Amino acid sequence: MMSSTACLAETGRPPNIVFLFADDLGYGDLGCYGHPYAKTPALDKLASEGTRFTQFYVTGVTCNPSRTGLMTGLFPARFSRYAADFGFGDRTTITELLKKRGYQTGHFGKWHLGPDDADGTYGIDTVQTIGKSRDPASGRDSDLYSAAMDFIRENKDQPFYVNVWGHATHFPVNTADNLVAEFKNVKVDRADFSPTMQHKFDECVQIGGDLDASMQQYLGDVSQIDRNVDRLLKTLDELGLRENTIVVFSSDHGPAPVILGKKGARKYSNNMLGYAGEFRGGKHTQFEGGTRVPFIIRWPGHVQAGRVDSTSVCSFIDWMPSLCAIAGVEDLPVQLDGENVADIWLGAERERTKPLFWKASATGSTPALREGDWKLHLPRKQRGEPELYDLSVDPSESNNVAGQHPDVVARLSKTLQRWVAELPKEYEKSGADNKD
Repeated sequence: MMSSTACLAETGRPPNIVFLFADDLGYGDLGCYGHPYAKTPALDKLASEGTRFTQFYVTGVTCNPSRTGLMTGLFPARFSRYAADFGFGDRTTITELLKKRGYQTGHFGKWHLGPDDADGTYGIDTVQTIGKSRDPASGRDSDLYSAAMDFIRENKDQPFYVNVWGHATHFPVNTADNLVAEFKNVKVDRADFSPTMQHKFDECVQIGGDLDASMQQYLGDVSQIDRNVDRLLKTLDELGLRENTIVVFSSDHGPAPVILGKKGARKYSNNMLGYAGEFRGGKHTQFEGGTRVPFIIRWPGHVQAGRVDSTSVCSFIDWMPSLCAIAGVEDLPVQLDGENVADIWLGAERERTKPLFWKASATGSTPALREGDWKLHLPRKQRGEPELYDLSVDPSESNNVAGQHPDVVARLSKTLQRWVAELPKEYEKSGADNKD
């Protein structure tokens, strides 16, 4: 297993980077992550050809905050102006750094990175904010994957970085009949799913949904992601780019709720049956089901094939420093919340050195922290009691042990409160509801 430094010295060319990002896909929505019914052969094969992480985290629990953290290496709560409305200001992005390193950069699909999506924004040469595909039968992400594949073909002779950010499985899930038909024999046995999933089944039935039909709809949408990933991976092979290309697949946060009881927002959809595995919560929550996501990385000859890393705690807050280390970028921003975990991607076994933090961009919102095996949630505006979970024995966050470990609560609360004290005292948004 060569180091990233050895690779650069040997080839003289940094690796291509292809970042495949799903939207609202749950931790447990792929076959290789334990879904009882999903058909995801391409992604399962990608995992067998690379390393699959089981303790990987996002930086936010809605779409823009998650993307803000990975693009800038800063926790999204640090931005006083909501980036979905105002962009990243003078903050440096990973794409700008790679562009300076000689990469051609592209972005295809969902944007949600600010008001400007013109070519050149954030150092991205080609920006195509493509919506759902014109031909539903091919899957709603087919067009944006095709455009990304064209970009790869055009830039095959030089290093490239490309965001391929799909729309599935974001609300609404209304999958084409031909894709749903693949799952016509699926009958939901609720015992096949964790206790944390049962409330979603209850809600689906409550609003008049049929569990079998709703699950078939959702599985069809996941299946089209897999089909498009398969097309793109075959394109890399046809161009002879497999060996010198890092491919990453992940999701921006946990699965969306069936019922969103928020005034003025959409009320419900019985097809939103994304699965967070054994984890509690999902999108909009800072419990594990909202923050822990699938993460698959393949880089032949560098990332170990067929490996499952179940011990390393990594996050998209580490995206910028880790890719920069691999690509040979040395001039990083002075302020970074993440750390270089490229060695962990390449097989090293060590603990991360920095804790992970989550907080919505609103004064008084609930902060959370993970450090070691501990996960701490502080109450909103200090009303209520803290929640402490030992994830090594309670990954579903079902047993609050704050009362048994007051010393841990006190220590982690100080760490979390110090971080909160660094954040803006006020936040500015445009007034539009852009949080999804």
